[in-house]
Amino acid sequence: MKNFDPKWTDPAHYILGITKAIWEDRGIDTLHTYYGDDLIVRSPASIVKGNDGIIAATLATLAEFPDRALFGEDVIWCDASDHANGGFLSSHRLICTATHTQQGIYGPPTGRALTYRIIADCFCADNQVKDEWLVRDQSAIVQQMGFDVIDWTRDLIRREGGPEHCVQPFSPALNIEGPYQGRGTDDPWGQTLADVLYRIMSAEFSTIPGRYDRAAALAYPGHKTGTGPRDADGFWLGLRASFPSAKFEIHHIIGAQDPQTSPRAAVRWSLDGVHDGWGHFGRPTGANVHVMGITHAEFGPYGHEDGTVRREWTLFDETAIWKQILLQTGDI
Repeated sequence: MKNFDPKWTDPAHYILGITKAIWEDRGIDTLHTYYGDDLIVRSPASIVKGNDGIIAATLATLAEFPDRALFGEDVIWCDASDHANGGFLSSHRLICTATHTQQGIYGPPTGRALTYRIIADCFCADNQVKDEWLVRDQSAIVQQMGFDVIDWTRDLIRREGGPEHCVQPFSPALNIEGPYQGRGTDDPWGQTLADVLYRIMSAEFSTIPGRYDRAAALAYPGHKTGTGPRDADGFWLGLRASFPSAKFEIHHIIGAQDPQTSPRAAVRWSLDGVHDGWGHFGRPTGANVHVMGITHAEFGPYGHEDGTVRREWTLFDETAIWKQILLQTGDI
């Protein structure tokens, strides 16, 4: 891993450490140290290039949520030493808590206490984050504040200046090529999760009962939770049914077998196509939609000779999906 600062014992320590330093220790100035000047951050809601926009967004978030805390649940990473820039790619899952006590993007302070997740894939080299894909559970934030997700998204479009001036959700057409072109590793646990997701998205829902532990703990957008194959089937079926003709693509795979942990995997994926079916997103609208998703999983020994999904965390931004639908249908 190229030029990795020795004060960090390993990539997980680095990712957890700089996250705490920036957000909780108020070292916002360290973004100049730990984030590359030309860093590209892709989220479902937007794409941002350069440190200035990231610093501004960080200041705005901390002003609106002064007590925001980010607890690192896991860092699943792979070596990228064979990459031109060296380094590593981490998939960092956080659970965040915050209280909405100040005016900001979410409007006047509601006083609501929030709990939600983020998963961020970060390419790091030369002791800096150089490339990032970040998915925040925005619908969990909105709903815990007491807002309807669709109404809040409509209002966001208006507050950003209307359909012609608002921030455009991320799509492949807006992508900026960054320094990391890797696809991950061929570790068997990563390949297992990728295969499960591919089969589900190929409408092979019969794979779920055999590949999910009957007591699997599940975490999904909107800070929703579930247990076992039936709840997994309900979630994935509702998503795929909304976009039945959309192209499913896996962009990055990591598998990990570390001491004192279960086998784990992180897969970044997308759905790209038309909202042409009834499902989680209601009446088909014909809108072109891009879904950026990240799934983490832990595996256990019960039910299948190759292991079963014992715990799963999947995130995508429901508000970004609704924003794409509303902008194209004109239902503002």
